[in-house]
Amino acid sequence: MGRLTGGDPSLLRRINSAVVLHALRAAAPSSPPTLTDLVKATGLSRPTVEGVVEGLIDSGLVAEASAEEGVARRQGRPARRFRFRAEAGHLLGVEIGPHRVAALLSDLSGRVTGSAAAEVTETASADERLERLRATVADLLRRADVPRGALRAVGVASPGIVEADGTVRLGTALPEWTGLPLGERLRRSFRCPVLVENDANAAAVAEHWKGAARGVDDVVFVLAGLSPGAGSLIGGRLHRGFGGAAGEIGALHLLGREATPEEVLSPTDEPLHPLDEAQVVRVFALAREGDERARAAVDRYLRRLVHDVAALVLALDPELVVVGGWAAGIGGVLDPLRTELARYCLRPPRVALSLLGDSAVATGALRLALDHVEGELFAVERPVTAR
Repeated sequence: MGRLTGGDPSLLRRINSAVVLHALRAAAPSSPPTLTDLVKATGLSRPTVEGVVEGLIDSGLVAEASAEEGVARRQGRPARRFRFRAEAGHLLGVEIGPHRVAALLSDLSGRVTGSAAAEVTETASADERLERLRATVADLLRRADVPRGALRAVGVASPGIVEADGTVRLGTALPEWTGLPLGERLRRSFRCPVLVENDANAAAVAEHWKGAARGVDDVVFVLAGLSPGAGSLIGGRLHRGFGGAAGEIGALHLLGREATPEEVLSPTDEPLHPLDEAQVVRVFALAREGDERARAAVDRYLRRLVHDVAALVLALDPELVVVGGWAAGIGGVLDPLRTELARYCLRPPRVALSLLGDSAVATGALRLALDHVEGELFAVERPVTAR
């Protein structure tokens, strides 16, 4: 595209379109705005607003509101009212995990309109896992009566260190995941922008959007499992680090701590095997029942978790630490974290459980897709159009 200048009329049209579209999208559904309302909200002239609205109607992003969508009719001819067409496109948020794949479907406002999940074996190959995901998404779209071509963007969250192009640089939690061109593989299936992110990072975004971290801009989310990971927001922005590896606190046990997770969580003299969530839940249950060796195993796990989280807290000084993942459901995590962080940290943060539970990762992936589409809708570099 050629160089744009301040007097470029096409640039001004795109700026005006973005401003009016933003006002329409922000309006309450129960009170769709009139042209007069849009003039007041945008500061633009009435002829400019009229022209922009007609263009947005032609693009499919805006529609004239029906009488039922407007306020109560008054005598005389009612003013025309307009609404943002959230149904003009759809978004997907996808989680790919060791034991399941899950997907959330939303309209362009981010309102969730459908969900689906399916179990997958921990030993499944990359091809098997992706095929399971495709089948799950296909079923979700079929039930929601949404054609695949209506998808505007797909957010994907997965364990591992993820490159900017969606390639998994390192992923030890899933078989055949290291080096997998995940973004490229999924773009072949969806043929729309696919944004791939680490699962803990996505969950941090979700908690900031709809969960325990709403209104908090400096937050650490801990995905507490067998090998914990973390995502962090600094000033309300996701912090990925130079190579996307920020928050990989599960690797800290390699730095001078030789005990493996299998040894840490074992209530016997032998490593815990198989090391899966069911086994860990059993150990925590034995600890609650008073088994001394199980209590010792749980204490070791919590000390390691506190050590890992304290490293991030000391480095980032967050206002809030949110704990999610399966460990958050076992119980007894928050009080030890609060106590030990108070011992180790110069300014202990607040600690809270995730409000989104097992939907946090997929919700964060959906938010990433929504961010991408919003960037397109309100960009001024090119016209905004619906598909």
